[in-house]
Amino acid sequence: MAFGMTPAERNRIEALARSERPLIICDIDEVVLEFVSPFMAFLESHDHELRTDSFQLTGNVYFKKTGEPADKATISEFLERFFNEHDSWQKPAEGARETLATIEAKHGVDIVYLTAMPPRHHARRRALLDRHGFPHPMIATEEAKGAAVATLIRHHPRRPVAFIDDLPPNHVSVLETVPDALALHLMAYRPLRALLPPMPKGVRTVESWAEAAEAIAEHLSNLAC
Repeated sequence: MAFGMTPAERNRIEALARSERPLIICDIDEVVLEFVSPFMAFLESHDHELRTDSFQLTGNVYFKKTGEPADKATISEFLERFFNEHDSWQKPAEGARETLATIEAKHGVDIVYLTAMPPRHHARRRALLDRHGFPHPMIATEEAKGAAVATLIRHHPRRPVAFIDDLPPNHVSVLETVPDALALHLMAYRPLRALLPPMPKGVRTVESWAEAAEAIAEHLSNLAC
């Protein structure tokens, strides 16, 4: 499985996989970093706009001057251009940095970022996370997230896992790999939450990072009993 990372980052991931400590796996876009709001601003800078009529990009990106919807190829091009300069647009989601630091210090957990983006953008996103105070290892992959999680727990399949993500399919993938994981749905851009498809069974929706921290603390406490 290729993650497009440096040898040093790969060594960090391998050390994390050998650890027996509880593992917190965080998505990046809309969980650790804002995505929808910065992407909207990016589109505006290119005379387009995102209308949140449904939970998808295709059919919801419009050329502002004509009102015509952008086709799939144009949207893919915008996404690639955004990823090539996303470090100029994206900012931390509210409460993410402080809460993760508290969880790490209080509960002695391992933290890893798992982002669904082309691995060729790994270095730029790694630098962005470091700039904003997110020092933990990062995996960028276009494969199913469950496959990456399987790699992370292969040495200790019974280690406690909490998975935080905004998209239902990613939760399905991870829960197929780790059925007893704590699965938390978190999305920074609130207006889109109502448009999401239903969460899979076993996924708990949290409204904030503070609520996510409470759920993780409760989960770890129950496991310790």
